[in-house]
Amino acid sequence: MASIWTQINSPRNLVIFAAAAKHGSFTRAATELNMQQPSVSAAIKQLEDALNVSLFVRSHRKVELTTAGNRLFSDVSRSLDDIERSIESVRQMGREDHVTLNSSSAFSHYWMVPRLQKLHDKHPDIDLRLQTSDREPNLDMENISLGIRLGNGKWPGCHAAKIADEVIFPVASPQVMASARNLRSIPNLMNERLIHLEEPVRERPTWSDWFAHHGIEDRHVIAGLRLNDYALVLQAAMSGEGFAFGWEHVVRDLIRRNLLAGRPEWSWRTGKSFYLVWSTSKPLAQHAALVRDWIISVSDFPLQPKEPQ
Repeated sequence: MASIWTQINSPRNLVIFAAAAKHGSFTRAATELNMQQPSVSAAIKQLEDALNVSLFVRSHRKVELTTAGNRLFSDVSRSLDDIERSIESVRQMGREDHVTLNSSSAFSHYWMVPRLQKLHDKHPDIDLRLQTSDREPNLDMENISLGIRLGNGKWPGCHAAKIADEVIFPVASPQVMASARNLRSIPNLMNERLIHLEEPVRERPTWSDWFAHHGIEDRHVIAGLRLNDYALVLQAAMSGEGFAFGWEHVVRDLIRRNLLAGRPEWSWRTGKSFYLVWSTSKPLAQHAALVRDWIISVSDFPLQPKEPQ
């Protein structure tokens, strides 16, 4: 990167060159950049001298790129466009006119998205951005307004409000559920095709854990489809690939819409809960606070922030 300074004197000349090449005119480039036309000409000449090549063919009414100029413009314009997009993205991160909600893909797809219209109806001016990840990022370092986490409600530097208990029971498509043989008891579920969630970062319960909770231990859980994202697990279940874990707060609407069928009588309450979290190091922006309060209002639990540890 430092060699650019020695080769072209100033990267500023590349910006001026790109403007002149785009307009085919030093005068229009000067207008766009709020410069004087002689200053644009001088910058282009300085760049040409540094590269030891002509970049423009100059005539009385216009300028045209040479072969070398075309090559340079192609690369420079693309790079400047990338830089401009990056700068805008970083600038957006520091603004408070949007709200970022970080969660798993399943929570975003199957809990948040179906409720977005209600949020927009109540708060039409809020710019909400759903960010999915397979980990729990640092809210402050990544400038995230709100996050969804599973645990006991105690995370350093975070306020937390419970939105759902962790309740797990088997789900499958209505067709698979209806055709399953002899599901009068839990052990018989082992004879069905199971869909396994194997997330690479987050620790999640397994079918063996679920069976053990119901007193069925040291039993071989037959192989089945294995996926690393819960949104894919639910999609596979809805497509008839077998039985999956149903986290109650996520699958509730899918069951109501008859996209899934469940066995809630075989629920496992793990003792953990899902929480909405936000940073303790700075106050929430107004729009973020409105989103926080709205999510809590449509969940099953009232606002009960946990003290940061």
